[in-house]
Amino acid sequence: MISYVKGELTETGTDSVVVEAGGIGYQIFVPSSILSELPPIGETVKIYTYFQVREDAMQLFGFLHRDDLEVFRMLIGVSGIGPKGALAILSGITPDDLRFAVISGDDKAIAKAPGIGRKTAQKVILELKDRMSLEDAFEKKSEHIAAASENAGAAGEAGEAVEALTALGYSATDALRAVRAVAGAEQMDVESLLKAALARMASF
Repeated sequence: MISYVKGELTETGTDSVVVEAGGIGYQIFVPSSILSELPPIGETVKIYTYFQVREDAMQLFGFLHRDDLEVFRMLIGVSGIGPKGALAILSGITPDDLRFAVISGDDKAIAKAPGIGRKTAQKVILELKDRMSLEDAFEKKSEHIAAASENAGAAGEAGEAVEALTALGYSATDALRAVRAVAGAEQMDVESLLKAALARMASF
């Protein structure tokens, strides 16, 4: 089993990336939601992976966080949902928001993912609700907020802006993506950066 791939990010696409490790380029299918979190081409990246072996293909599916991979594993354990379906769900909703949707029975939030209907969303809720707790959901969300702030530079204005956005209810992933998308962020104070990031949020 391939637990993770760590190496140089050489290519990014709409649904996959290529990471070169040990002279081999690994194509890894990823949810579109993580593309904005990836480092620039040529830098080192670590992606936690699920290795699928079928008669006609061998494929890697990957995530930047181990917890996201665990949620992916839960999803492919739902009857009728394969790796591509699970990836589609996690492209439309973050693992944190998926937990809250399952716990609250919000099938509409899950069904927003492309190719996922209400019946499939209801099946996800039915089969996963006993495997997710509200306490765990809040704990994981807090961990991701802290990680996002650290990645943005928790001691600087970017980190404070990420924290402010998550406090307003945005996911840590979207908050980090919005802050990173602001041009000239390193020259802005927190208030200016927050206003610019909120403007970017409207375009996502």
